[in-house]
Amino acid sequence: MKKSFLMVQGTTSDAGKSTLVAGLCRILKRNSVRVAPFKPQNMALNSAVTEDGGEIGRAQALQALAAGLQAHTDFNPVLLKPTTDKRAQVIIHGKVAADLCARDYHKFKTTAMGAVLESWERLLSRYDCILVEGAGSPAEINLRDRDIANMGFAEAVDCPVILVADIDRGGVFAHLVGTLELLSPSEQERIKGFVINRFRGDFGLLEPGLRWLENRTGKPVLGVLPYLHGLFLDSEDSIATSSAERGETKLTVVAPAYPRVSNHNDLDPIRLHPEVDFRWIGPGESLPSADLIVLPGSKSVVADMEWLRAQGWESRIKKHLRYGGKVVGLCGGYQMLGRVIHDPFGLEGELGSTPGLGWLDCETTLQAEKQLRNVKGHLCLSGSPEIVGYEIHLGVTTGAALADPLVMLDGGRSDGAISADRQVIGTYCHGLFDQPQALSALLAWAGAGEVKAVDFAARREADLDRLADSLERCLNWDQLQEILKH
Repeated sequence: MKKSFLMVQGTTSDAGKSTLVAGLCRILKRNSVRVAPFKPQNMALNSAVTEDGGEIGRAQALQALAAGLQAHTDFNPVLLKPTTDKRAQVIIHGKVAADLCARDYHKFKTTAMGAVLESWERLLSRYDCILVEGAGSPAEINLRDRDIANMGFAEAVDCPVILVADIDRGGVFAHLVGTLELLSPSEQERIKGFVINRFRGDFGLLEPGLRWLENRTGKPVLGVLPYLHGLFLDSEDSIATSSAERGETKLTVVAPAYPRVSNHNDLDPIRLHPEVDFRWIGPGESLPSADLIVLPGSKSVVADMEWLRAQGWESRIKKHLRYGGKVVGLCGGYQMLGRVIHDPFGLEGELGSTPGLGWLDCETTLQAEKQLRNVKGHLCLSGSPEIVGYEIHLGVTTGAALADPLVMLDGGRSDGAISADRQVIGTYCHGLFDQPQALSALLAWAGAGEVKAVDFAARREADLDRLADSLERCLNWDQLQEILKH
């Protein structure tokens, strides 16, 4: 059977590449097509653990879900997780391969391309259709040499490309025409059409611009996608700040948006709960009164903890606890809550130890080997609700606090800790809030009392279907099918 594939590239980051690929995966799954997502190179601090024990970008895990698949490392063979503004952890086929500065990674791309092509060949042997997502923009002139994320990959495997742009940002025609103009002749030929994303307004006023664009470029506009209000899908890069419509709320929750916050999608079920008033607190913002403070994960725990101190969070959390407030630490946030963080190998900077916030009687030693596993178990709270999640962390935590764990995992292993006064809890388990009963139990522990059960997984599935319905209405499927036949 002839294989089909298509690459979605964007004029900018956050143009809608991930969303478009996810929606297309869901449509093809509905039509019984064996489809898989693929992103050659991703840069993100939000990741997921795969069925084969590695990690990939969160967007590819969502796209796999849309396609009815378990997440696999071949869906995102190269993942970059920034540790500073100039360095990143390089993950190849789900495992840490190196920690490199930008210049050294540029030299490493030849090796990385080998891993990309290995995964590509495996996917071709298993699936009928592969939907590829680019990264950022293909018109980054300084990154054209040895490119593996956009046109460099498309040219290597002879993949057709469609270009998506976000009209809600403004300048959509300049984005599309300018991007096309900056490509080489062979790359321009590879672009088979445009998709305009997040349109709201009078379509009749847009039509003259669409005709101009097609005449100017000789490329068809394959569809204009509407702005879907209230669409909640896992964010990969930028922290999602929108929330559900609310009536009277029962709990106020805040979380710090520190510089290297990771897996911030852990907090989406709280952010979207209709009875919770949730806010991310950025640099320079004052910490408001709250019932619950959540310290999320971090790619650079010591640096982000020092950022918290510089922002005045340590004294504010102390006051918050004195007045009966509750605190949750997730992964890196859990490590911060202990007495000390040891870094004997200089994994996050200088060798040595750094005092933690000290609200849990434990300490963490950072180790070179990353812990990656999917987990199931139950909370050691009222009702013992089930949790299903995953672990991604470098540290090993020990100490007296672990004698009163937060989670009992299947197989008899415990995780996390509950403070003696029951005000502070911490765990390495990402996905702590995803299960409806677990979320309700945690909100009740934080002081909300009885709350509505909210099934976040069901909401995600419903929004994937809503997205797919919209794409089916708004895309020119005859043209898309011809492109896929290439």
